[in-house]
Amino acid sequence: MLKTIAIVIVVAIAAILGYATLRPDDFRVQRSVTIKAPPEKIFALIDDFHAWGSWSPFEQLDPGMKRSFSGAASGKGAAYAWDSTGKAGAGSMEIKESTPPSKILIKLDFTKPLEGHNTAEFSIDTQGDSSKVTWAMYGPSPYVAKVMGIFFSMDNMIGKDFETGLATLKSVAEK
Repeated sequence: MLKTIAIVIVVAIAAILGYATLRPDDFRVQRSVTIKAPPEKIFALIDDFHAWGSWSPFEQLDPGMKRSFSGAASGKGAAYAWDSTGKAGAGSMEIKESTPPSKILIKLDFTKPLEGHNTAEFSIDTQGDSSKVTWAMYGPSPYVAKVMGIFFSMDNMIGKDFETGLATLKSVAEK
């Protein structure tokens, strides 16, 4: 009986690990919101890491988080690093592309709790007297992430944070 149970467990683990190899090699999480504000106003809130405290949900995860800014004050070359003993983990961001008032590309590097190297992209499209803001994050999906993705949806986990951040950005920009 124990031998049968052990065989079933080994086969189940092998099936999960095999299935993980078939999962995509990259991921993308994206959310959008329409904000009744000019794109220049919204762009300024995203293009300057000093302004992220007013809208980013990640800034609220750990009030004691250590933050540092370097490089340009805003736009291309602006950099931000954080280190938290709480849920925010540690990492850094650097604006690699800043095209006012429509697009910002950010190199995003996490060092804890798990290492990851991704890209965050913000695009702002004018729609009459409003602006459609899209926040996306994408990058490689290493094997460990593929296995974890079988049990946890990255889109559901991060997507909720993006929705919260975009709702707060909307509130701030519409003032």
